[in-house]
Amino acid sequence: MTADPFIVPLERLRRRTSAKWRHYEPDVLPLWVAEMDVDLADPIREALEEAVREGDMGYAGSTPYVAAFAGFARRTWAWDVDESRTLPVASVIQGYVDALVELTDAGGEVIVNPPVYPPFFLYLRQAEREIREAPLGADLRLDLDAIERAMAEATSGGRRAAYLLCNPHNPGGTVHTREELTAVAELSHRYGVPVVSDEIHAPIVFPGATFVPYLEVDPAGLALHAASKAWNLAAIPAAVLVGGPDATALDTYRSGKHHGPTQLGVIAQTAAYAHGGDWLEGMLAALDRNRMLVRDLVAEHLPGVRYTVPEGTYLTWLDFGQLLGDEPAYALIDHGRVALNNGPYFGTGGAGHARLNIATSPEILEKAVRRIATGIERAQDAGLSQVSV
Repeated sequence: MTADPFIVPLERLRRRTSAKWRHYEPDVLPLWVAEMDVDLADPIREALEEAVREGDMGYAGSTPYVAAFAGFARRTWAWDVDESRTLPVASVIQGYVDALVELTDAGGEVIVNPPVYPPFFLYLRQAEREIREAPLGADLRLDLDAIERAMAEATSGGRRAAYLLCNPHNPGGTVHTREELTAVAELSHRYGVPVVSDEIHAPIVFPGATFVPYLEVDPAGLALHAASKAWNLAAIPAAVLVGGPDATALDTYRSGKHHGPTQLGVIAQTAAYAHGGDWLEGMLAALDRNRMLVRDLVAEHLPGVRYTVPEGTYLTWLDFGQLLGDEPAYALIDHGRVALNNGPYFGTGGAGHARLNIATSPEILEKAVRRIATGIERAQDAGLSQVSV
């Protein structure tokens, strides 16, 4: 039986110096940023320790990394990745920003599906791209009519536009179906709007759902993959950009100058993809338990809150309605001493919501839900007059 990695005691977690554990005051319970409360998988730890012992701190080598990812994709999703069409890049964010810069012009539009990962907005605006929203439906699934309207409007002036897809979706954990992705690909070709798919959460999918690589339905698409979410490697970034056989933008990208991944990132992710399967299996089983535990805890302790049970990822979506106003996370820090991500940061559909990270122990999740209940009660008693801004 594979081991549950969510056994790191709270007192040891509080000694960590990462953003999750140092951004807020020590008495705040942090369940916000995408860090898991785990120790490194043994194969990754051993590979990094060997690199440090040997002084292997030079520039990243790429061939084992690409091969390890391709092997993992074949075993996990029966996806035959063309290694000649796969490039190591600095990170998923840097990879999709650079790709979208190749696909659009300054001032051009990039379509996104809010509520969605906030850097989809922030980094692209910094790159002088405009954001056009095609919001998810009330069920947190892709709204194909909204996507079609967005594509038609984004290209109506003759400018190049592109679509940044989150697959699986963050927040909420929707895993897009083959039928949904095929419809997206058809719209992409009809309107000439190429798709870049952020698939960083692809290894984290639960029973009942199936991850479909976007490139399986669109030979002209681009996709970003990394082991950083599934094996908790945010500190040492690396990623791969994969292009379909008809993705001409990959060749343009390849001819330019771009930052590559870190050596330690390549070493860690190669070990994860090649030897981290047992650890991943245990982690997924524990997360499956956690998503159902939170469902039950919310039903018991938060009767006015709607929790969407995720199909994938460990980043879940709580709907507080009007219990705490548009920005519930602020009230919960002040009145419950628990930190979630504030819903409005995720764009349209985020008001009245907050994102909860469930990648921790059951004990911490129980404590967090109780603090949320206390925070709601105290905030309402205070009339929300003391909520931080």
